[in-house]
Amino acid sequence: MKVLFALNHPAHFHLFKNSAKTLSESGHNILFVFNQKDVLEKLLKEYEFESFKLSNKSNYGKSKFSVVKNRLNELVLQDINLYNVIKKFRPNLMAGTDISITHNGKYFGIPSFVFNEDDLEINRLFCFASYPFAKWIISPFLCNVGKFNHKKISYNGYQKLAYLHPNRFTPDKSIVENSISLNKPYYLIRLVSFTAGHDIEQKHGGLTENLLQQLVDKLSSHGNVYLSSEIPVKKKFEKYLLRINPSDIHHYIYYADLFIADSQSMVVESAVLGTPSIRFNSFVGKISVLEELEQKYSLTFGIYHKNSDLLLTKIDELLRTKNLKRIYNGRRIRMLEDKIDLTALIVWLLEHYPDSTNILQKNPDYQYRFK
Repeated sequence: MKVLFALNHPAHFHLFKNSAKTLSESGHNILFVFNQKDVLEKLLKEYEFESFKLSNKSNYGKSKFSVVKNRLNELVLQDINLYNVIKKFRPNLMAGTDISITHNGKYFGIPSFVFNEDDLEINRLFCFASYPFAKWIISPFLCNVGKFNHKKISYNGYQKLAYLHPNRFTPDKSIVENSISLNKPYYLIRLVSFTAGHDIEQKHGGLTENLLQQLVDKLSSHGNVYLSSEIPVKKKFEKYLLRINPSDIHHYIYYADLFIADSQSMVVESAVLGTPSIRFNSFVGKISVLEELEQKYSLTFGIYHKNSDLLLTKIDELLRTKNLKRIYNGRRIRMLEDKIDLTALIVWLLEHYPDSTNILQKNPDYQYRFK
C-alpha cells in the first residue's frame, strides 16, 4: 500500500511521524508532502522520510483581503503541485492536515483523511475549503465539524498524544542537560506570528514586547528563562533564545517548571506532558481541546490577551505553589487514563481501510482497544 501524508505545521509532522514509521516497517510505501513553516523541513530531513515541498509559507499580509487572496493563491499552487506528485506516486490513501489532499483526492478518487482538532467556527477557511471534498474527517469527540458530522470519525484524545503519549515518548533528561543546567528551575516562553488560517480576521494578539520584558524580569529572579520563537526577537531578547535541535523541544517542555505562550499547539503539548502552562492570546475560551484541558483536567490556564495583570498574578500564584510539577503530573495521569494512543488508531485505521471506518462508525468504543 502507498500512503501519502500531507503537512502544514511542525506539530503535524509529529502527529504522523510514528504512524509513518510503523507503516513503513510493515512494508508500506510512504511519502510526505509539506508546506514549509518554521522547522518543518528540517524535521523531515532529520528523520529521513521521503518528502516533497508543495510550497513555502507566504506572508499573508495585514488585511483580511490580503490574507484571503494570498491564501487562495497558495492553495492553487499546492493543488497543482500535489496533482503532479499524485500522478507519479499513485497513493492508495492520503492523510494529513492540508486542504490539497481533499481536492485531489476527490478528483483522483483516492480516499482522503483530513485531520483537524479546531472547531469549525474557529478555523472556517480551512474547514469550508476541505471538508466538502474530504472522504473522512478525523477529529476528537469534543470538536465541532458542523454539517459535516456524517464524515467525522471521532476519537477520545488529542493530536498531540499521537507523539506525546507515554507509549510514544519518553522524556530524556540527558538531552536537556546538554544545554541547560537543571540545578535551578527554568521557564520557557513561546512566541508565534499569528499568520495561520484561523488568524484570518487579523484581530488576534498575544505577548507584546513590553509584557515579554516583564515576564523575563519576573521569572529571572526565580530561575533561568528561555525563549522559543517563530518570529525574530529584539536584540535584547536574543540571549534568552533556546538554541537546540528542534526535534528535542518536547524534552525541554517536559522538564520546564512553567511554560508560557501565545501559541495554541505548544500549550497543548505542555499540558499533555504535565508541565504547568499558561496561554495568553485572544483565542481563550474558544478552542474545545484547550478548554477541556483547562476545565476538566486543570492542566493549563487561558488568559485573554488584554488582561496582562491577570497573567502576572497567575504566574506569581504558580511560583508560590509547592510541589507544582508533582501536582500536574497527577492531573496528567488522570487525563491519560481517559485517552487513547492515537498513533495506534491511525495505523489500524489506514491498514484496515475501509473495514476500519465501517467498524468505528457502527461502534465508536472500538477505539478503546488502542490505549
